[in-house]
Amino acid sequence: MTGKRTFKVPSVYFNMNHNLYSEHAPLTVSVPGSKSITNRALLLATLAKGSSTLHGVLFSDDSRHFISCLQSLGFETSVNEQDCMVTVKGLGGPVPKEEAWLYVGSAGTAARFLTAYLGVSKGIYHMDASEQMRRRPMAPLLDSLRELGCKVLPDRFPFDLKGNGFQKDTIKVNIDESSQFLSALMISSCLADHDFTVTIEGSHGMAYIEMTQKMMAQFGVTAEPLYYCNGNSDNHSCTGCVNSSRPYAFRIASGQHYLPQDYQIEPDVSAACYFYAISPLLGIPVRVNNVHFDSLQGDVRFIRILEQMGCHARDEKEGILLLPPADGIFHGITADMSACSDQAITLAAIAPFADSPTTITGIGHIRFQESDRLNAIVTELDKLGIRCESTDSSVTIYPGTLRASLVNTYEDHRMAMGFSLIGLRSPGVVIDNPDCCRKTFENYFEVLEQVIHNLH
Repeated sequence: MTGKRTFKVPSVYFNMNHNLYSEHAPLTVSVPGSKSITNRALLLATLAKGSSTLHGVLFSDDSRHFISCLQSLGFETSVNEQDCMVTVKGLGGPVPKEEAWLYVGSAGTAARFLTAYLGVSKGIYHMDASEQMRRRPMAPLLDSLRELGCKVLPDRFPFDLKGNGFQKDTIKVNIDESSQFLSALMISSCLADHDFTVTIEGSHGMAYIEMTQKMMAQFGVTAEPLYYCNGNSDNHSCTGCVNSSRPYAFRIASGQHYLPQDYQIEPDVSAACYFYAISPLLGIPVRVNNVHFDSLQGDVRFIRILEQMGCHARDEKEGILLLPPADGIFHGITADMSACSDQAITLAAIAPFADSPTTITGIGHIRFQESDRLNAIVTELDKLGIRCESTDSSVTIYPGTLRASLVNTYEDHRMAMGFSLIGLRSPGVVIDNPDCCRKTFENYFEVLEQVIHNLH
């Protein structure tokens, strides 16, 4: 079933035996603010006591739904889309309205973060979401909230929440389907009147957990990671064991409070990666303004993956400059993308043009995102004439000659943006329902068209 409109991707001439770098200054692109940072900052500002001003805010369907929900809860906000700025007057924890009706759309961050916040607050809140979000997992977070004293049924949207604070000082949450469950509980944990510990089951998305921890600290609250002693079969905790690979829990000491901030949001590295992928694809240097390797965002690791394929990266004052392989040929690799899984689609889109097969591992959880992304990758590449082999948590993509096709985006913004890259090298690729990009990057295709225009 097709969407309201389609987008035919204009192809760009490419000759793998010709070094385009000698003819081109770097393709320079600016992208909007980070969705992940924007929505975390909105909640952190809400939980602070006083007014916070956020700069570089992403305005998209997801962030607009988050802001609308805050307004429905009674928080004072000032929104300036032209200047990408939002001011939120936080109350230090309390929710102004003890009853409210909220619609989170398809925004996973709004769905999980606000559910946790309201689930440990006093009040009754009626929550609903888009059909897409209604299908996405919520049960692990809701199970944790029930253990804390919240009354909520069923396990998916729509549902009613009746919060009752923190009735326990420790909780477990499974993050195999989404790291947002853990981030949600961590951010709201400072509302407890006692030390609170959240223990992790699963290992998905730890880069996003690290982002949450760092942003909490920027707003004044420390989430202390707890580690198992390396090699200790009894699994006794050791908060100073530097040999541990990742924390098994986070402890948030009582008495901490978020402080209002004048806060600058980073450019969206997830959005930047689509343009960085153009570098090996078309053999040209690419720079995305103000994207640096010290970013809070885990997707910056995708640039290192492109280096493994033969590119070269330099972190310069203006942003990371990515240079293509000198001979125009990039290599197939095996990449564990558990830390930057939003870019699995991007890597899958350029993999058919590599000189050998590419295997992407650590991505079982992407079946539970805006679409079943692993199945979508295999299905759409097969339509394009590319051989794939998949397991529950990986996919191998073989080089091949692509044919023209209409790409189904499954109402998934990352499928639309990622698979548009294929059309730059292979004529006849048409993206169905490009408007689904409004979720995070509403003018992506306008920016892409301008990029293509600049190449001619």
